[in-house]
Amino acid sequence: MRKYLIAFSIFLLHAVVFSQHKSLLYDFYEIPQSLLLNPGVRASYQWYAGVPLASGISVQAGTSGIAVNDIFAQDGLDINDKIRDRAVYGLTSRDDVSSTIQLELLSGGFRDPNRDDTFYSFGWYIEQDVINYWPRDLAVLAWEGNAGRYGERFRLSHLKTRGEANSVFHFGINRQMNRQLTLGARAKIYSGIYHFSSTRNRGYLLTQEGINNLVSNTLVADMRLQTSGIAALEDGADSDAGLSSTLMKRALLGGDLGLGVDLGFTWAVNQQLLITGSLLDVGFMLHSGDVRTFTLKGRATVEGVEVILPQALADPNADFWEDLVDEIEELIPFEEENSSYVSFRPTKLYGSVRYDFGEPSAGGGQQSCDCDVGTTGGAELNNTYRNAVGGQLFLINRPRGPQAAITGFYLRRIGNFLALKGTYTADKYNLANLGLGLNVQAGPIQFYVLADNLLGYRNIANSHYASVQFGLNILSWGSK
Repeated sequence: MRKYLIAFSIFLLHAVVFSQHKSLLYDFYEIPQSLLLNPGVRASYQWYAGVPLASGISVQAGTSGIAVNDIFAQDGLDINDKIRDRAVYGLTSRDDVSSTIQLELLSGGFRDPNRDDTFYSFGWYIEQDVINYWPRDLAVLAWEGNAGRYGERFRLSHLKTRGEANSVFHFGINRQMNRQLTLGARAKIYSGIYHFSSTRNRGYLLTQEGINNLVSNTLVADMRLQTSGIAALEDGADSDAGLSSTLMKRALLGGDLGLGVDLGFTWAVNQQLLITGSLLDVGFMLHSGDVRTFTLKGRATVEGVEVILPQALADPNADFWEDLVDEIEELIPFEEENSSYVSFRPTKLYGSVRYDFGEPSAGGGQQSCDCDVGTTGGAELNNTYRNAVGGQLFLINRPRGPQAAITGFYLRRIGNFLALKGTYTADKYNLANLGLGLNVQAGPIQFYVLADNLLGYRNIANSHYASVQFGLNILSWGSK
């Protein structure tokens, strides 16, 4: 039975995996939502307003190490063998299941009427981020048991998990400092909906030959699980008000609070070569309400239930099993506390190099002159070329160290109403990820749709990554 539970867990974990990498949206500056990935990106519009609940929706899915089809394909192989070889022993403790979902509720932006080089943007979105690493040693222990595995340490450090959902209110400033440099910053207020973290576990389970019994088991544990908001959501689901009322309250600054900042820049090396970079979610959360922290710490060595005769006959009502449990609980106590704690957001880093070429245009019209970068007085880089090619780098801070992705891209503009971006991305989920982005503007109406790993759509169950982002905005027609 436990083997089928493990198989079902694998299916669930890999059915809802999401990534935070948005290679198609980054530096696609015709789309206002690119300001969320780089507050220092070029802003070529006077104003924009996102359609509420529809301006920015992203759904991304991926797996590292295994796909659903690897386990459940009708290939004539025994499912138990596939689980053992491809999951239990095939995955490592660095393989992860991560999920990031972002829904933009409100968004907008406008150019400073007194300073043409300054653009303000603001908004509100909900974001969920969860990551769970494959606990390889514990999976082997659950699958095989510890019988006959003398001297092998099953490491508790393989258990690492972290998750949170936050409501984020933000305000950003984008300013062109001179003819070459644009800087941006975004301040964020986080309202925590829920949080849990168990990332610094240590210890092991060791089985050896016993002295007073056949075997002895040693458990050394230093484990901690921090949670905030979980109990409130459970209580809300059971109350008359319902879960939605609790979610709304915690999303509207009624949960844990935190602060963060995004920083970004665009530097025009010359008229056609641009370098960009951004650092996102440099911030923290203070968890002080509905906090529960569970710890398991200590060391115990037991050789099972020991019955020593004839002394044991003196008390025929003795419960030897309960005595053993009490002894273990005394040596390795399971405790709960309610102290507040601080957590840090998963910081993200983007960078890119882009080369523009082809026929330049300004404001959507053709331009035959070989203009300088920008205009005098520090105005924006007005030249927009028909083509662009370049590379991007992405890093995100994770419990087992940074995760990286590299992307090559080609961007093509057709008139002032259509832009296409194609990407090739390599990361831990997929080494051959082909993506395509489409941005359409018809008058003041703008619609965009971005899709990654197009080849994987031929067989989703066998794919390690899939991503779709789309949104609808109303914005000024033409550049500033």
